[in-house]
Amino acid sequence: MSCTSVDNQLVADVFETSASGNKLTRVSEFTLEKNMSIIKLDPNHRFQTITGFGGAFTEASASLLNKISQKNRDTIIQAYFSEQGAHYSLTRTHMNSCDFSLNHYSYAPVDDDRELKYFTIKEDKEDLIPMIKDALKASKDGFKILASPWTAAPWMKDNNAWVGGKLLPRYYDTWALFFSKYIDAYREEGIDIWGFTVENEPLGNGNNWESMHFSPNEMTNFVQHHLGPKLENDKHDVKILGYDQNREHLSEWIDSMYSNEASSKYFDGTAIHWYASTYDVFPKELNYAHNKAPNKYLIQTEACVDSQIPVWKDDAWYWKKEATDWGWDWAPERDKHLHPKYAPVNRYARDIIGCLNNWVDGWVDWNMVLNRQGGPNWFKNWCIAPVIVDSEKDEVYFTPLYYTMAHFSKYIRPKATIIDADNSDKELQVTAAQNLDGTIAVVVFNEGNIKKSFKLLIGQKQSTITISGQSIQTILINTI
Repeated sequence: MSCTSVDNQLVADVFETSASGNKLTRVSEFTLEKNMSIIKLDPNHRFQTITGFGGAFTEASASLLNKISQKNRDTIIQAYFSEQGAHYSLTRTHMNSCDFSLNHYSYAPVDDDRELKYFTIKEDKEDLIPMIKDALKASKDGFKILASPWTAAPWMKDNNAWVGGKLLPRYYDTWALFFSKYIDAYREEGIDIWGFTVENEPLGNGNNWESMHFSPNEMTNFVQHHLGPKLENDKHDVKILGYDQNREHLSEWIDSMYSNEASSKYFDGTAIHWYASTYDVFPKELNYAHNKAPNKYLIQTEACVDSQIPVWKDDAWYWKKEATDWGWDWAPERDKHLHPKYAPVNRYARDIIGCLNNWVDGWVDWNMVLNRQGGPNWFKNWCIAPVIVDSEKDEVYFTPLYYTMAHFSKYIRPKATIIDADNSDKELQVTAAQNLDGTIAVVVFNEGNIKKSFKLLIGQKQSTITISGQSIQTILINTI
């Protein structure tokens, strides 16, 4: 849409994805509905600066790209990373194997190799590294990469196993060296690592896939006395994010990480996941984290529709409350109410908007590509990705989740600033950000079935817009 007729009208383009079939479709013809609401933007009332949006490079995703045609591989890479596509700007990958690997492996395969003389990333050279390199070629602006370990090699742990256990104190310095060597090894491949999370899910994930446990104080001690000084001494300018698990336990980790100047020195921020609830953003915890460390990063590093086999080429399913969450089976009885059935699109849109409205500066999805089973995955904990492939038939399905992610990643760019968006209709969810080029991206989510109209105001300028039922819109405003 272009609203350009008179001096007091905003110049804006409106893009919509909806249950009725729009997929980032430009819309311009609006039928005004009764009871029009008001969304008032104030660019002078500013909040956090955006780091980026994106997804994760996993061995599962990368191995699938190796099994499809070059044409479809290129289509997927361009769709995620090009300026014409979702234009991802913040990504994550795993160090050593994870559940979405094909098997267990470590870059430190030799027992008691304290100096890591046998360190090698050869396991990544067939799939992960080529996928990342292809993405870098497709990206006009480049993107940041966060790397996360699920576990150290079993020989470094007190239980000598891939699952559970703790890092033995005698290997703290070896494990810190591991991070430094990883940076060097990836740099030799032409890939720069922007930052690390210290440990994926340090509280553990049951007796399931690769994991290694830390308490808040154990992680703080490791970063303060081992990892931080080692990366500093080796002159690696990378970010370190603590925690990296669900938001409901955020405050106790924040209190440990930022208990004093010495403990907080090497922490650049905090990483969080969304699995504590299918609907609760945990704003109290997010605000606590921001207020405790207002100048540090607060990044959502993992989210996915889990405990589900992907529904193939049926867009309508992704808009219905049919998805079952892992928490319904595993959460204690007192928390089961947090895990009702949900619509995948709703969960993504609500969570990203809720995060942006509560100080989160980056939001990273999990696997970018999975197959029709929701893998490959050695543990068989199937999940859904925004892009699903059938490698046997060489077919690709861009689910509505892909377009939902693009509503944010494509139009809210790194270094944008979240601005105040006062919304009079509580049935609409709204967030807004001003990019460095002056454009303002407003994302509006209408979870209900009823079409709604609203007046969008900035100062004396305005535009009247209608949003379909069950839809998400990004309104890109040219303020110049």
